Amino acid sequence: MNFSETEDLIDIRYDNVFKAVFTKNTPESNGALSGLVSTLIKRDVSIIAITANEPPIENLRDRQIRFDINCKAKNGEFINVEMCLNPNPSEPIRLEFHASKLFIGQDIKGKDKSFKDLKEAFQIAILAKKKFFADDVVFHTFEYYDPEHKTSLNGKSRIITIELSKLDRIIEKPVEAMSPAEHWAVFFRYLTDKAKREKINQIIECQEGIAMASKVLAGFTKEEIEYYHQISKEKYELDMQCMIVDTRHHAMQKGMQRGMQKGIQKGIQKERQEVINLLKSGKPLEQIIQEYEAK
Repeated sequence: MNFSETEDLIDIRYDNVFKAVFTKNTPESNGALSGLVSTLIKRDVSIIAITANEPPIENLRDRQIRFDINCKAKNGEFINVEMCLNPNPSEPIRLEFHASKLFIGQDIKGKDKSFKDLKEAFQIAILAKKKFFADDVVFHTFEYYDPEHKTSLNGKSRIITIELSKLDRIIEKPVEAMSPAEHWAVFFRYLTDKAKREKINQIIECQEGIAMASKVLAGFTKEEIEYYHQISKEKYELDMQCMIVDTRHHAMQKGMQRGMQKGIQKGIQKERQEVINLLKSGKPLEQIIQEYEAK
């Protein structure tokens, strides 16, 4: 399964496209999901059940909707996988919340069950467009531990993150020198980059799970692609709207703080004007927020 250098491909980093690729009721889709999860948790797993909670497009404005893939492996592990196109500053707290929910949602009621019957739970987040943690590490695995004495609790819940924005050096490596996890990360980030198409095809040839995901992508109908583009556009617009609201709220807070010294109203007006000037600059909203918060 190869893609031509001139072929236009839909971006798998759109969370709804990502979910569609890995939750179709086909052997290829199931194989791709099993391959991805196995690579990231570093042992072979076979996905046997998926909770597909894709919302209809008319419900997109429900801010509680999450385009995640909640699944269960053959050995009982509970796994939640999601693509976060534009992760927000509260992402770590949100991931911790959902990892906890995934773990405690297991049923251990009954006379014959105990805490030892709890299965491992993995919250996996692929952070697409923005550097999130300050280091240059692409893959992080978080668990409960004592930070003072560096002692792990050896519990059964994990949070795994992949930052696609940190792949600039990895993409320069030969495919054979990349790890399986790096193969997946490069595939996600550079799939639509025609200049990297040859390397993507090399990765597809050496990774069965990625080859299966590519086959699912190639099988999308024209109607499905148009649908995914539409829903991605609407979700992006809503995300941008929320970012604008958050920025205005932040401006009001900073204005109130400065106003304690220079006059509340004068401080608020100054912050409002600064935000207006930044919004009129035509810069991407993410850059505007970064410049404003750096002040």
